[in-house]
Amino acid sequence: MENVSKQYEVLKWASLFLEKNNREQRVAELLLQHHLGVSKNEYYMNMREIVPKDTIKKFQADIKRHVETGVPIQHITGKEMFYGREFHVNEDVLIPRPETEELVQHIIELAKSAPNKSKTIVDVGTGSGIIAITLALELPDVEVFATDISEKALTVAHKNASQLGANVTFLQGDFLQPFIEQQKRADVIVSNPPYIDRKDESLLSDTVKKFDPDLALFAEKNGLAAYKNIISQLPKAINQHAVVGFEIGHEQGEPVSLLVRDQFPTCTIKVLQDINGKDRMVVATDL
Repeated sequence: MENVSKQYEVLKWASLFLEKNNREQRVAELLLQHHLGVSKNEYYMNMREIVPKDTIKKFQADIKRHVETGVPIQHITGKEMFYGREFHVNEDVLIPRPETEELVQHIIELAKSAPNKSKTIVDVGTGSGIIAITLALELPDVEVFATDISEKALTVAHKNASQLGANVTFLQGDFLQPFIEQQKRADVIVSNPPYIDRKDESLLSDTVKKFDPDLALFAEKNGLAAYKNIISQLPKAINQHAVVGFEIGHEQGEPVSLLVRDQFPTCTIKVLQDINGKDRMVVATDL
């Protein structure tokens, strides 16, 4: 890319290179903005500005690394946006997905309309802390707990909570067990647990398969093991008339609903779709 030094030209090179190698072209824009250290507005206003040579060099190296290895852009920049806030992410946590924002939005609405104003919420398998932290910031009168078995994930979550000023109590352990040990009861349980069946691993992109932690992706028993564990622990963890919200794989609406129904025969269960019209959430109320 000799003598190419204006921002729009650098972007054009990267976009074409990504397209030719079957990678998403939007990566070019996000990564260039990161390397230039500018806001979105500045980025668009400066399209005809000269890009320093050393910046181009670093940017090109990262574009090539993404193409060759599939390393997610979020691991290069160390951050991802979720619900309008910037979160720190690395290889120890699942990269936040837009679909999870829909689960969070739904839980916020339910928590606000609940008769007991949902005093206690637990996020099970918190990872980078996105769900728990967002709920704590959006529902300031609520006590939020978050659990994870991974000490490394909790380190990331602590950092995010601290940077965003969120009051979350983090507990290390398996699913709801560390919360149950606190001898408390929750009004809302929310979880985006591992739910991919190991036999479906070959269907995943290398960006996910090689870089997201296995612990956050895969579950035994056709991808249902985590749901079974959490649901079996619920009776010891919730108040009467509690709410439970799970993110699910697009074929898991019925099996996860049946697991909940088995434990709580009289509750109300809804399977909700994401923005793409795929089953993405199971929400049970009045447990």
